[in-house]
Amino acid sequence: MKCGLLGGKLGHSYSPQIHSYLGDYSYDLYEKKPEELESFLLHGDFSGLNVTIPYKKAVIAYCDVLSERAQKLSAVNTIVRRADGSLVGHNTDYFGFSSMLQMSGLRVEGKEVLVLGSGGASATAVAVLKELGADVFVISRSGEHNYQNLYLHKNASLIVNSTPVGMYPNVGVSAVDLSLFSHLEGVLDVVYNPARTQLLLDAESRGLVAMNGLWMLVAQAKESAEWFTGRKIPETIIAEIHRKLRTQMENTILIGMPGCGKSTIGKLVSQILNKRFVDADEVIAKTAGMSIPEIFSTSGETGFRNIETQVLRQLGMQSGLVIATGGGCVTRDENYSLLHQNGTIYWLKRAISFLPTDGRPLSQKNSLTQMYDIRKPMYQKFADHIILNNDNADNAASAIAEKEMIL
Repeated sequence: MKCGLLGGKLGHSYSPQIHSYLGDYSYDLYEKKPEELESFLLHGDFSGLNVTIPYKKAVIAYCDVLSERAQKLSAVNTIVRRADGSLVGHNTDYFGFSSMLQMSGLRVEGKEVLVLGSGGASATAVAVLKELGADVFVISRSGEHNYQNLYLHKNASLIVNSTPVGMYPNVGVSAVDLSLFSHLEGVLDVVYNPARTQLLLDAESRGLVAMNGLWMLVAQAKESAEWFTGRKIPETIIAEIHRKLRTQMENTILIGMPGCGKSTIGKLVSQILNKRFVDADEVIAKTAGMSIPEIFSTSGETGFRNIETQVLRQLGMQSGLVIATGGGCVTRDENYSLLHQNGTIYWLKRAISFLPTDGRPLSQKNSLTQMYDIRKPMYQKFADHIILNNDNADNAASAIAEKEMIL
């Protein structure tokens, strides 16, 4: 049985990996130009297809039958070839978004919901939300409800981003200012790379429900696999695959005082989780073309921090890394979003009496107790989890890996 993903420019896709967990069939990427579409759909060697940008509407003309949802949404993202060669078009994005909304725990009946964007993902979200009784407004650049009159929607309880704003590599930007919405309960973003777009970071900072599109991606694939194979797949597999992908995709970030064991433990964690280890200080030294003490000597702490932020910006955009940061990265608030956008941050706590000072300019210059007292609230602010490292590095590494695999 041959299945795959049909699209214009596919690049890297997690779909083959997701479908390897869902069924015993091959799954390939079919990157086709518009002029190749007809020949491929009519004569291609496939049993089932997922369809992505820009062909979710174009493939409809080649489907002999459309499911009720595909007709309603005028979009097909799953095609099955029947025994007689005819093509049946389905839409599993509807189930994907429904599952995402349910997982978020948000209730929308009778509430105002804003959907950013007016493309295919928007239409799917709107259909689901309206069926659940929400009062839905589509926000577009030139429509009746747009980004210039958002003040009309200050009572919105949920915002759904269906645009690519904030997607890698154009991270750090948000389509809307969440401070405009005093009744907001949550934000859902169909983007899943980075794990937290600026919109989701803003939502988190306000204590709101914030969820990216990875769950939707897995859920729609699960229903696609059911159409491909003709068998029911347990709902529980969505959470299982989501956890595996999230562990693989997101970064594991270690912060803490100089000498607390970030590099040693980071290397151990990278082996357990099969991720690449990166020492941020080593990247800083390579970027500057000199050692850390030399940077401090020639450019001072401010110069060092400038290079550090530049390096963290680049590392934070990547995926699947274990990153050991410098002890003072928490002294700049902007570094938090750079690290947290695509990772979970662990504060390694170690007794001050165990901390070495050799080769550490600030540790030699200042009292470690005074430095810790200043930085303690900063570490607390950055950290998602606190891990003690006063005895055995293997124990600390195992504790981090265990949390990563549970998240």
